[in-house]
Amino acid sequence: MALAIFDLDNTLIAGDSDHLWGEFLVARGLVDGARYADANDRFYAQYRNGTLDIDAFLRFALSPLRAHPRAQLEALRECFVAEVIAPLMLPAARELIAAHRAAGDTLLIITATNTFVGAPIAARFGIPHLIATEPELVDGRYTGEVAGIPAFREGKVRRLEAWLAERGGTLTGSSFYTDSHNDLPLLGRVDRPVAVDPDDTLREVATERGWPIVSLRG
Repeated sequence: MALAIFDLDNTLIAGDSDHLWGEFLVARGLVDGARYADANDRFYAQYRNGTLDIDAFLRFALSPLRAHPRAQLEALRECFVAEVIAPLMLPAARELIAAHRAAGDTLLIITATNTFVGAPIAARFGIPHLIATEPELVDGRYTGEVAGIPAFREGKVRRLEAWLAERGGTLTGSSFYTDSHNDLPLLGRVDRPVAVDPDDTLREVATERGWPIVSLRG
């Protein structure tokens, strides 16, 4: 059974869920307005140009989880997914997932976005397996820290290797769909790397290496 791996942000959805969650928190008045928005935009720009300090970003991105009760956060997340994310879920992405499901492939999302944000989106796509950055929970509350290795760049490879080892799986016949040059470490490990609406850097690499380049945005 082959593994079909999908990046989440700007691949299956037409936007970045981490960045959009930050904007949602600003709009709801749960963070320090302009200052938080500026930092949110700055980190997103760094991600896109390949200079992101993942540890600094996660200290920023996970701090609201520490600051508010979990029940309140989960209610806000339900609104966020319904109002912001659902309209960005690409129909062609659903068709691609359905094709892999019909082929009997194992479906997996792997994303640097944390599981608090990413898990309900994966569920909406009907994808049963998720590897994402794990926010630390202690006594039922988020601490603002990361548990384990962030699922970013080489961290995606390490997390996937551990996930496969637990299940006795391999990457034989595997596919990986992503938009981002940050995912080049994992793209180089799978049998079928696919650039999806890629950024300029990934488009250049994919063209040089003869990887498929596709669009899920029509």
